[in-house]
Formats: sequence, structure tokens, C-alpha cells
Amino acid sequence: MDKKIGLKDAISIGIGGMVGGGIFAVLGLAVSLAKGGTPLAFLFAGIIALLTAYSYAKLSKKYPENGGTVKFVHQQYGNGILAGGINNLLWISYIVMLALYSSAFGSYAAELISLTDSKKFDIHIFQTSILTIALLINYLSVKLVSGIESIAVVIKLLILIAFLGIGFYGLSINSENIAQLSPKNWESPILILSGGMVIFVAYEGFELIANSISDLKDKEKNTEKAYFGAVGFVIVLYILIAIVTVGSLAFKEIANAQDYVLAKAAEPTLGKIGFTIITITALISTFSAINATVLGSGRVNYDIAEDQELPRYFCHKFWGKPIGFLITAILSIILVNLFNLESISTAGSAGFLLIFAIVNYIAFKKHNELKSKKSISLIASVLCLLAFFTLLIQQFHKNKTGVIVAVGIILFCFIMEYIYKKNATNTAI
Repeated sequence: MDKKIGLKDAISIGIGGMVGGGIFAVLGLAVSLAKGGTPLAFLFAGIIALLTAYSYAKLSKKYPENGGTVKFVHQQYGNGILAGGINNLLWISYIVMLALYSSAFGSYAAELISLTDSKKFDIHIFQTSILTIALLINYLSVKLVSGIESIAVVIKLLILIAFLGIGFYGLSINSENIAQLSPKNWESPILILSGGMVIFVAYEGFELIANSISDLKDKEKNTEKAYFGAVGFVIVLYILIAIVTVGSLAFKEIANAQDYVLAKAAEPTLGKIGFTIITITALISTFSAINATVLGSGRVNYDIAEDQELPRYFCHKFWGKPIGFLITAILSIILVNLFNLESISTAGSAGFLLIFAIVNYIAFKKHNELKSKKSISLIASVLCLLAFFTLLIQQFHKNKTGVIVAVGIILFCFIMEYIYKKNATNTAI
């Protein structure tokens, strides 16, 4: 049977990875930071994603095995402490993403319930429940996870595109808030850039394409098209969503509905029906993203353990699946119940910006083998590092917890790897 996938399939994988829970979770956060400059914030983050996609495309063509980022790191750094720390950071960053998606799910679920029930439900109940359900589904059937994701991608894209069409129609007949998009309502460049970096998690999913390149038809010609097609489409989609949102709602309304602002943006034109439709779309999107991320992070954890960068314990099976699935979900439940959305988003963005800076540097170092333009990878690596430090410095003034969590996670990953490698060496001796 021909298991090859076409260009459209590869692009869909990338779009599905990006347009998951991220946009529903962080849109309100972006507006709180950038105000009228929110579309520009999404553009800044998108440019970094697009430049990084160039490095991923070149590396994927050269090393098309499953594993993506993990394999790229091994090609440059072998199986030492540095490689292990980077790959551990990738796994932990997936755990942070799960917490982010479940946080968004909880907020939207609570608002949907409040439409029919005046009783206020604790969003932590929804956050914990959805992670538990996703874990059970992953243990029951990987095929079911794939089926849910395939259906969800189509549903969310169709509804989001319809939302844009209706939203722009609404702006044409009611332009009361359009002035909010004018430069006079933009925040300072540093805050716009910081807003873009906090929401960078909404773009990180394009790296999932790397896991499908080995099955891509005519990969020499289609690899770059897959990455650039997916990232380019999502940049345009996000900018348009930001324009409709800021143009439809007053800043005060956006602040009051920060955790479920996309649904709120559908109200001016469609009323409660629009709010309900977008809320249900958010639930479908975040649920499918949680499902897929539990699967992906569990596999990354298993691959890292197989490469002896985590204890072999993580290769053990529980209920027929790697124990890492269970550990990943438990850690995500703890994280989402301990920290707020902004802290989680900061930690997630910081982790992926650092990982992408390293992957871009690897592409720069290997440009002769990859037959790539080293200047693009170098610029992308430098931009990722600048964005990483800009995010930490800016957030430290208003969100110390998020910065401490982000830096703590990074240090923990490398310290954990150092201790593990040292103990493994001593045991071998």
C-alpha cells in the first residue's frame, strides 16, 4: 500500500499543528500587551516562524527520519548533556503547551455552561477533566486520536474563515471600534514585540511537519512548499483574526473577556449564536490539540529515553503504551492548576524560542551539507534569541512568576540531564 502523503496533506499537518488551541488561548493576552498593534505582534511572531521554517525545511530534507527536532539536535550534538538538555526542554515545552490548551478549554467551557446555568463552575474542573479524557483516548486508540484531529482541522478552519467573512462584514456596517487599530492606539514597539513573543506558542506547531517528510511525495520539491505554505497561511489567518477582534470590541470588553475573547468578538455581528458557535469551535480545537499533543509529547519522551537521555524507566509500558503518556498528562495537570494563563504562555514561548534558536544555529552550521543560505538561518537564530531575551526582560516587570517558571524549566532540563548522565557513567564504571 502506498503510504506516501501529498503536499496538501503535509500543509494540513502544519496548519493543524498551529491552528490548535494557541490562537484561542493567547489572543486576549496579545491584545492586552499590544492593544491596536496586535496584528503587528502576530506579524512579528510569524516572521520569526517563517524564517525558522526555512531551517526546518532544509534539515527535514537532509534528515527525513521521524523524530524531527530530536533528530536534528542529535545530528549536531550527539547524545551528550547538551543534546539531552535540549531534547528534555522540548518534551517539557510540550507539557507546557498541554497546560496552555487545557487552560483555554477550561475558560471556554465555563463560559458555555454559564449561558444555560447561572452557577459558576471552577475552570480547574474542566482543565483537569479534559486532560484526563485525552489521556484515556490516547491509551485506548491512537487511530481515534488521528481521526479526531482530521475532523477538527476541517471544522475549525471552516468556522474561522466564516468568522472572518462575517466579522469583516460587521466592521463594514459598524465601524465604531475600527479606530482602535490606528497607530495612535498601538503600544510601544517593545510591548508589541513582547506581545508577539508571548503568543509565539500559536505558531510552534509547524515543526510537526518534520515528522511527515519521510513519507512526503517528491520531498525535494515539496518540503519547502509544505513549510512555507502552512506558516504563510496561518500568518495571514492570525493577522485577519486580530484585525476583526480589535475592530469589533472595545479594549475594555477584550480585557474583561481575555480568556475567551474570540467568542466575544463574534457577538457584535451574530449575538449569542455567534458566541456559542465560536465557543464550541474553541472546545473542539483545544480538545483535538490536547489529544494530538499528548500523543506527540509521549512519543518524544519515549524517543529521548531510547536515546538514553532520560532514564530507561520512560520506555516502560503502562496499559500497552509508554509510561511517558501518563507522566506527561500528570505534569500538565499540575502545571495548569498551579499557574495562570500568562505565566504558562510565557514559559511555553520561551521554551520554543530557545529550541528554535538552537535548530536555526544547527542549520547555519550545516549549511554546506544542507545546500542552504547560511545567512537566513543565522538571522533566524539571532532573532529567536533576541525575542527570547526580550520576552523575559519585558515580562519580568509585570509577570515575574512566568519568567521564573520559564527560566526554572530551562535550568531544570539541563541540570536533570547532567545528574542523569553523571549517575549513568558512575553506574557503568
